[in-house]
Amino acid sequence: MRILLVGAGGVGSAVVPIAARRDFFEHIVVADSKQDRAARAVAQVDDPRFSAIQLDAADRAQVAEALRAHDCDVLFNAVDPRFTMPLFEAALEAGAHYLDMAMSLSQPHPREPYSKTGVKLGDRQFELDPQWREGGQLALVGMGVEPGLADVFARYAADHLFARIDEIGVRDGSNLVVDGYDFAPTFSIWTTIEECLNPPVVWEDGEWRTTEPFSEPEVFDFPEGIGPVECVNVEHEEVLLVPRWIDARRVTFKYGLGEEFIGVLKTLHKLGLDSADKVKVGGAEVAPRDLVAASLPDPATLGSRMRGKTCAGTWVKGTGKDGAPREVYLYHVVDNEWSMREYGSQAVVWQTAIHPVVALELLAGGAWKGTGVLGPEAFDAVPFLDLLKEYGSPWGMRQAA
Repeated sequence: MRILLVGAGGVGSAVVPIAARRDFFEHIVVADSKQDRAARAVAQVDDPRFSAIQLDAADRAQVAEALRAHDCDVLFNAVDPRFTMPLFEAALEAGAHYLDMAMSLSQPHPREPYSKTGVKLGDRQFELDPQWREGGQLALVGMGVEPGLADVFARYAADHLFARIDEIGVRDGSNLVVDGYDFAPTFSIWTTIEECLNPPVVWEDGEWRTTEPFSEPEVFDFPEGIGPVECVNVEHEEVLLVPRWIDARRVTFKYGLGEEFIGVLKTLHKLGLDSADKVKVGGAEVAPRDLVAASLPDPATLGSRMRGKTCAGTWVKGTGKDGAPREVYLYHVVDNEWSMREYGSQAVVWQTAIHPVVALELLAGGAWKGTGVLGPEAFDAVPFLDLLKEYGSPWGMRQAA
């Protein structure tokens, strides 16, 4: 397998030392709009199987040519979702397979954004499913941690733990602290603004509907010492992916943001600083959201200042295989001290990076295979969860009494 990894930011850089410990691929070309950033990502490992190039992720033709020039059979998208469609279409054009961690962007309903869906996350990708099938190509979408591992957990629960599922609720929380900063997001602020301020989507009784941002707060008790964290509804891919393959009455995604973080996001929205549309400032044009991102520290550089753990997981309620009520939380916890010591990557980006690498190894070995536009739910969860343990990053399950 030869891979074109597009994006050498936090997650892309974390992919390199994870993949370097495995032997399922022949070569990974790390591409970024900034040549020096791609080169720094490769320089983390002394491994001739990695090389670095400069590439504009927005330029579909340039990306397709890079796939051909470097004889890559997989495009691994590790940039933010505004670049999903040009990369997705470039892979289709070049005859390559494709993997991403964030799907094509949504557009709220023009008149009733907080009750009805408009263009949903991933809609533009699923519209092209027939072309991918016709070409015998696979587009594995939403294969990070959330979405990604959370969807694998849903598949595992449906196949092995439940006879009937009433609700699948993805819950994400942490007790991470960044020393020395009043406000320092541990993940891309561009993506965080997009998913937190858009109308969240809920699947209920056979249809998708929307609700207000930060709605339906609940306190969820996270494992391994993290403890209770207030979680709120956020727009996320799992709600759009899970119902396509798994029968569940209700599917939700809630994120433990914290009161201060929510307050900052609401202020950005009030001031128009969440906008991705460019405005003229003097003689320059800049998107306010890009300005916010440029003003904050790069999440990839925060690891040495971070303390605590992050948890991603899937809470499932329904009827067990024995016919009795059952409730479980399948989860994956990463301690920042461990990820920094073992890989030199902070916990949030490392947790996002490991799961697509595991998926690529399963695809390379044939344990996972398929054509068309597919989510993680379309594949057997057991090989993935077994290989994740082999990578040295075990998952857990907590069952309600």
